[in-house]
Amino acid sequence: MKDYAGKIRSDFLSGVYDSVLNDIYGADMKCGSDMKCGSDVSIETQRARYADAAAQYIRLFGDGPAEVFCAPGRTEIIGNHTDHQHGCAIAASVSADMIAVVGRTDTSDAAVFSEGHGMIRADLNDLSARSEEAGTSAALVRGVAAGICGQLASMDETRNKGLPANMGFNAYITSDVPSGLGMSSSAALEVLLGCIFSEGLLSSRDIAMIGMRAENDYFGKPSGLLDQMACSEGGAVFMDFSDPENPAVKKVALDPARFGYEICLVDTGGSHADLTDAYAAVPEEMRRIASYFGRKVLRDVQEQDFLSAIPALRKAAGDRAVLRAMHFFDENRRVQEAANALEMSDFDRFLRLVRESGASSFQLLQNVCPEGASAEQNIALALALSGKILQGRGASRVHGGGFAGTIQAYVPRELLEEYRQRMENVFGKGTVHTVKIRPAGGACVTRR
Repeated sequence: MKDYAGKIRSDFLSGVYDSVLNDIYGADMKCGSDMKCGSDVSIETQRARYADAAAQYIRLFGDGPAEVFCAPGRTEIIGNHTDHQHGCAIAASVSADMIAVVGRTDTSDAAVFSEGHGMIRADLNDLSARSEEAGTSAALVRGVAAGICGQLASMDETRNKGLPANMGFNAYITSDVPSGLGMSSSAALEVLLGCIFSEGLLSSRDIAMIGMRAENDYFGKPSGLLDQMACSEGGAVFMDFSDPENPAVKKVALDPARFGYEICLVDTGGSHADLTDAYAAVPEEMRRIASYFGRKVLRDVQEQDFLSAIPALRKAAGDRAVLRAMHFFDENRRVQEAANALEMSDFDRFLRLVRESGASSFQLLQNVCPEGASAEQNIALALALSGKILQGRGASRVHGGGFAGTIQAYVPRELLEEYRQRMENVFGKGTVHTVKIRPAGGACVTRR
């Protein structure tokens, strides 16, 4: 028997769910400094946040039986633009997350109110992709529902295709995943929806795969699996996509605080709106190199064969494609070395590999400065300034897709305030965020 939303609200406020929140966000539940965080993970703030979400649900839908779900954003640790070539990467879930208060209905309708975005509705009797919904949250609701149905049907041949009538729901969603920081709010929403729809019947890996397909086929964004897997699995994870339908996933022990560091994400500004072609060119050029060898992705090409063929590849694919392929081979090897360094608690070696990754993204992958940019080179400036502040300590690199947006830095704790002040003096107040790695991925909070 599910508790009513009103009781859930009072239980959060009175501390009934404190142990669950500790499991999800980490037992210390502290920000680690007085800096602005990607989210405030203090127990008091999270109690109030969850309680307020329950109150907002009651305001919109009335009191009644409900459940509470959450799904984190993510940060890419190392493995820049490797997943779409079936390479390796390390990413981690972060304390900034989305939470949803959900009440089941006896209909096939989904009514989702997202704070800051308003109400969306989807009739789940029709799970086909709609061109008019591309790029919207409604597309993800429909796409995730379709994926869940297909997965459940494959597990049970007697199950009818399509959602049963009682899988409709009302939901209030709130998020503290900052926009523009490369924390993958779309993947967090896909994992959140997957948890809601699956009723605990599917694995975190299944939910990640379903989320990626919803993003590709319904939302219209050609992404790899890294974002969804990191959000769904929780903690820091090493991922090997050599078999993209069944990626190898292993938890790694990444705890920068243990070694006196904080992870900072710096929002350098700049818009991604005109960069679609720049993003698409990265996998396209890598695949152009692979196709020279009769392969679809670079993971299936031998590095020595690539190096021997560079003279011919320059003519067939162009120099930038050659450089980007060179980045892939180096970066794929670096990710595996970084996982080994973390396993051996060799944080200095890990930081050296992160620095090398950043240099490779800048010089070989070339996803720091948009093509033709001269007046505005936000990420390049941020990396240069970060390096001057750190003076050989820690590490900094482009974060995520690149070209505009965010850098990631490992900052010694004693430099944290200076780092914040000097970076924000250039990029604006509130642009530096510390992020905490969260142990849990997507979860039903009220069932744990």
